[in-house]
Amino acid sequence: MFFNVEGIEFSYGSTPTLNDISFTVKRKEMLALLGPNGTGKTTLLKCINRVLTPHCGNVIIDDKELRDMKRMDAAKEIGYVPQRGDVSRMTVFDAVLLGRRPHIEWDAGDKDLRLTSKVIELMGLTDLSMKYIDEISGGEYQLVQIARALTQQPKIILMDEPTSNLDILNQHSLMKMTRKIVQVNDMSTIMTMHDLNLAVRYSDRFVMMHNGRVYAAGGHEILTPENIKAVYHIDAYVEEIKGIPIVIPK
Repeated sequence: MFFNVEGIEFSYGSTPTLNDISFTVKRKEMLALLGPNGTGKTTLLKCINRVLTPHCGNVIIDDKELRDMKRMDAAKEIGYVPQRGDVSRMTVFDAVLLGRRPHIEWDAGDKDLRLTSKVIELMGLTDLSMKYIDEISGGEYQLVQIARALTQQPKIILMDEPTSNLDILNQHSLMKMTRKIVQVNDMSTIMTMHDLNLAVRYSDRFVMMHNGRVYAAGGHEILTPENIKAVYHIDAYVEEIKGIPIVIPK
């Protein structure tokens, strides 16, 4: 196994939010966390990334326990793209260069600058590189956050609703790009997703969450009308087109 989440539990005050969350992610795999608002998906990403400290449980990556790592060492293993980031007065280039911080001892070197430029070009942000990030659109800023995570060169990237600020064309472009990056760079991705059909189109496996627990985990076989009803409280058809399930609400 490559990446294990083992028995994560977390509460805000006396209210349990996550209960015994466990699953695995394989190398070069894209895994989607599915479920309605309030089921704990974003909280789980924050616990995995140590933004929040789980009350119990652990994350293991390549046989190393994340809780035993220093924060900068952990940042070399895991990148995090929040749904909403803090917008400060810096250029797109400098914002992406920040992803190199775990690898820089004193100052950015030629390698860091070259990698930053390469990632900016890969993400289609070259024309924006000298613009300030408070001058670009929400969708463009989302790409900047992903680019920043890529410059960390982590083994796994956590994405919280990565397509939420994008139109349908750029949603598919981003997901195709993410899949290519994962495959070429021997990485993995865990994404929270609201759009079931977008998740089904691009993800390898799924974890369906309900009331802070894992309700079902696996591949396309878990995307049944019964599971969708239990998790989302809606009736739906699941039709297969060219080997890909399509969820159609009744």
